[in-house]
Amino acid sequence: MKFSIISLDDNSAARTGLIKTDHSKIETPVFMPIGTNGVVKTILPSELYEINTNIILGNTYHLFLRPGHKLISEAGGLHQFMNWNKSILTDSGGFQVFSLAKLNNISNDGVKFQSHIDGSTQFISPEISMEIQQSLGSDIIMAFDVCPAAGEDKTIINNAVDQTVKWINRCNNYIENHRSLYNWNQCLFPIVQGGIHHDLRKKSVDQMLPFSKCGIAIGGLAVGEEKNAMFDIISLMNEVLPKDQPRYLMGVGRPTDLVRAINLGIDMFDCVLPTRNGRNGQLFTSQGVINIENSRFKDDFNSVDKECKCTLCNNYTRSYLRHLFNINEMLGLRLASLHNITFYMNLMQKIRIIINENRFDNWSKSFLNQFSNDPRM
Repeated sequence: MKFSIISLDDNSAARTGLIKTDHSKIETPVFMPIGTNGVVKTILPSELYEINTNIILGNTYHLFLRPGHKLISEAGGLHQFMNWNKSILTDSGGFQVFSLAKLNNISNDGVKFQSHIDGSTQFISPEISMEIQQSLGSDIIMAFDVCPAAGEDKTIINNAVDQTVKWINRCNNYIENHRSLYNWNQCLFPIVQGGIHHDLRKKSVDQMLPFSKCGIAIGGLAVGEEKNAMFDIISLMNEVLPKDQPRYLMGVGRPTDLVRAINLGIDMFDCVLPTRNGRNGQLFTSQGVINIENSRFKDDFNSVDKECKCTLCNNYTRSYLRHLFNINEMLGLRLASLHNITFYMNLMQKIRIIINENRFDNWSKSFLNQFSNDPRM
């Protein structure tokens, strides 16, 4: 994997760049739609290609439990299994082990947990996480880390930082001693932890940098901490992380948060927000978020967003989409999800153009001011 910086904004830390994997070229800043179980919910790969999606995210924990990484490997890897010919980044499964699984038990060896699906006892270690991700054929592999919850005692967060550095050593050793199963390169991203504590974040960065050969991730944010505290840490990361590698902010996805983070030098994002909100009738538009099930849209025969050219906005009205949601028609979920992902893809494209034109600082202030009273944005 290679990363090159294309342009820098003069009045902020915003930048555009290009990531090259063996599967695709990815312009940054980039938003990666979530394909947790090997599918971006309700959306066809061909529809993602049409809106210039060049990378999606899959999840090690979920694919390990169902259908199993060995079956996916037999199919030729996740790209072949889901008929996706662009890049794939896979989360290590660490966050899901701690957030979804029951009765997780952390040791130096790894994590023993009960599956959230059937209660069966499972175990994932750094080596097993790497084995799974190599079997999936991910272009970008995430290190197995410990992600403590927001509000945890500083001692617990420090222990998580210490455990994470032990595990990145083991992840790296596994990758170096086990060749890829496929004819493309796979790149390992370490993950910086440390909660909202500056000293622990700096400590984690120092520990992760020796393993940061092609990119680095910022984990443990957007887990319940105050918004200002989150951006304080992102600002710190801009000061201490390498400038010549992509920075991936994990799990942050509100449009205004993306703009603020890009202002602080972040290159990569992922979040379930566009698809999850879409399935619940919340649509992102150039004028803010609308809830399509609201009665005021019953006889609204306008498109959802006049500035959008997605399948929904080109062909259907707000009234019709509301009708689909009222009758629990799957087409409504599909159209709303595709619209929201299109909104995110268009927003990222617009931001890249604005950064290249050295207008990001002024534009971002206007954007944030426009939606300052809409917490859903």
